[in-house]
Amino acid sequence: MEKQVILDDQHVQLTMNRLAYQLIENHSDFSSTVLIGLQPRGIHVLERLKTILEEITKHSVTCGQLDITFYRDDFRRREKPLIPSATNIDFSIENKKVVLIDDVLYTGRTIRSGLDALLAFGRPTCVELLVLIDRRFQRDLPIQADYIGKAVDTLNSERVSVEWKESEGADKVMLFTPELNGTVKR
Repeated sequence: MEKQVILDDQHVQLTMNRLAYQLIENHSDFSSTVLIGLQPRGIHVLERLKTILEEITKHSVTCGQLDITFYRDDFRRREKPLIPSATNIDFSIENKKVVLIDDVLYTGRTIRSGLDALLAFGRPTCVELLVLIDRRFQRDLPIQADYIGKAVDTLNSERVSVEWKESEGADKVMLFTPELNGTVKR
């Protein structure tokens, strides 16, 4: 596999700051807005954004973590059973604006599962989607993000990996391209 850095540490930080300012522009003091990160990888984006937002606005931002394991459409099709993560939403989303957060938007199936799971916590006024990486042109469902850190054009055979300082030791986004007969498919 050939690997290419899409975003390095500095660019991840700049991108997260830009996303935070876009959220502030649309949600001001976050009094009627909640942020919900999709388990497992969206919570890293959520935690980073929460820190930046609270530092800039000097207001507390209500955040939660949502596990979508049992809402996935491939839940029973996997060879190994999926292990659920914790859901931590100790507030109602009734009549709130919800910003659903994930690291990579690819086919849209994870986001669809997140929307299904979200309804168990109330009926929001609206739901927006924020993703760090948008893999355009690969959707199975008509879902698009409202806030995009970086849009990347990829092939189905390629893989995007988001790495975080807290878990992998460095902030970066990598693109992995498989090699075919000694040549790299582009």
